Amino acid sequence: MSLLADHNLPFAVALMLMVMLAILQAAGLGDLFGESDVGVDPDMDADGDAGVSGGLLSILGIGRVPFLIWLAVALLVFAAIGVSIQGVAHNLAYGPLDRWLAAVLAGAAALPVTGALVRPLARILPADETSAVDLNSLVGRRGIILNGRAAAGYPARARIHDRHGHPHHVMVEPHEPAAELREGEQVLVVRRDKEIFYCVALEDRRLEPER
Repeated sequence: MSLLADHNLPFAVALMLMVMLAILQAAGLGDLFGESDVGVDPDMDADGDAGVSGGLLSILGIGRVPFLIWLAVALLVFAAIGVSIQGVAHNLAYGPLDRWLAAVLAGAAALPVTGALVRPLARILPADETSAVDLNSLVGRRGIILNGRAAAGYPARARIHDRHGHPHHVMVEPHEPAAELREGEQVLVVRRDKEIFYCVALEDRRLEPER
């Protein structure tokens, strides 16, 4: 079956969008979307809707890598699953499925698959700083958990401001293995190991951050 066939139209469009994103990134225009993280209200009740939405976002992998990378992975997975569905339907049935039905099925399957792929990807991608500073200087700085919940072995995305006030979006885990850091929670960076920053909740801290 041809990718350009009518029943594969949604998946061909997804692949074209992914290529366009790659071109934008290569041209440097992707930086225009560098702050495309899901907004968080730090005053939200972490045990209410924020906890539910944070858990869902964490499962989907949103916030673990820059949004454009997440979107590119999602588009690729959506297209691959969709074309596979149509191929199986063509071989086992009388022909391919309706393109919109196939798109719905592919979309439903693509979201959790994207989350599963993004989580290990987040551990090898460099942090996306907005200015050239020594990352070790972020130790002792305050920040906020942007999406999901950070647990031992499961980093979440956080925004940390350096001493110049510039924001840096990095992956963080709790300093204490048994602890959890929730979406919207204020944290203090206490150490760094490669691309992972280890934090404690500000309410539990014993030491003031460096100023």
